Amino acid sequence: MKGHIKILFLLIGVSAFSQSPWTQEKGKLYTQLTFTTIPNYDTFFGDPDYTISGKISDNTIQFYGEYAFSDKTSLVLNLPLKLISINDFENLLTNCTSDCSKDFNKTALGNLEIGIKHNFYKKDWVLSGQFSIEANTGSYDTTSGIRTGYDAFTFTPLFLAGKSFKRNYIQGFIGANIRTNNYSSNFKIGGEVGRKITRHIWLIGFVDIVKSLENGNIELPVENTFNGLYVNDQDYGAYGFKGIGEITNKFGLTAGFGGAFFGNNVAKQAALNIGAYHKF
Repeated sequence: MKGHIKILFLLIGVSAFSQSPWTQEKGKLYTQLTFTTIPNYDTFFGDPDYTISGKISDNTIQFYGEYAFSDKTSLVLNLPLKLISINDFENLLTNCTSDCSKDFNKTALGNLEIGIKHNFYKKDWVLSGQFSIEANTGSYDTTSGIRTGYDAFTFTPLFLAGKSFKRNYIQGFIGANIRTNNYSSNFKIGGEVGRKITRHIWLIGFVDIVKSLENGNIELPVENTFNGLYVNDQDYGAYGFKGIGEITNKFGLTAGFGGAFFGNNVAKQAALNIGAYHKF
């Protein structure tokens, strides 16, 4: 379907766990390292859609960890390292008589996230709450306009629910991203369904919707708006698939892909993700 255009979707690998209502057993640690690539794009969702100068490749190496203080309460951590490049970028504000296009690369920390997840009901359904804070740890390059994270702190309250069956599970979440520094906040809702199709392989389908409340009017540098990286009023309705391969009872591999029903200020491009996890 033409409308289901592939988009930037950065949390394919970790969303199954960071938005899950299940907590770890006391003293247990879950870790995951993922690599996400969104290569060579120049077109964005908008009203109307728009094209930028140059080709962006947005790569992320992300560490996720979850440690259980008790059977009901876990500490969660997301640590993203951004590797962003723009090829043939032309600053539209610069007047020059010859070719103005340049190549830029930046490797820097994104928005570090830390939070607490607490389970308050566990019978037929598992019900939990989570609260996390994303720190303003991203960076910005004034020449290229490359931004590696939001220039803001983000507070994210979530309500999480899930239910497991013999070979299946379902889970969902609802919440918000509340941002400082005059960025707009977001409403969030989503869910996923997973099935164990063989002894060691899970197949998962997900839907994830982020809608801007359009209640902020931050004035970002013009160079930043040229490339659309972590600009204001980003939203999307995403869908996709993930796979988990259990190599042992403590170690496994993950892979994922995302698409979209709608979007605004997010890239029209495929996002592919691979990762590995280990339980301690």
